[in-house]
Amino acid sequence: MIERGSVHWVDLGEAVGSRPAKRRPVLVIQSDPYNQSRLATVLVAVLTSNTRLGAAPGNVFVPAGAAGLPRDSVVNVTALVTLDKDELTGAVGQVSAALMRAVDSGLRQVLGL
Repeated sequence: MIERGSVHWVDLGEAVGSRPAKRRPVLVIQSDPYNQSRLATVLVAVLTSNTRLGAAPGNVFVPAGAAGLPRDSVVNVTALVTLDKDELTGAVGQVSAALMRAVDSGLRQVLGL
């Protein structure tokens, strides 16, 4: 099920410029009323296993095992992507409420909200 705070696998394809690429986990950041609507798209934040990015302002470290992730990861709040819902392949898990609050704080910071 696609819901806010859920982590899914997606294939972002080949790298173009500095856009995220390849198969990787993403975190659904779109609100559930939109996720449950007839809207065919979903807004996600890309996760990376490059833990050095955890030091970047707003980014959130996610330890291995959290949300079913196999390794330490970082939610990159500057790498937001709109996808068709059917591009989300395997559901991985759900982040904790505390991690989602940290992501929300990072999103507010990067988006100036």
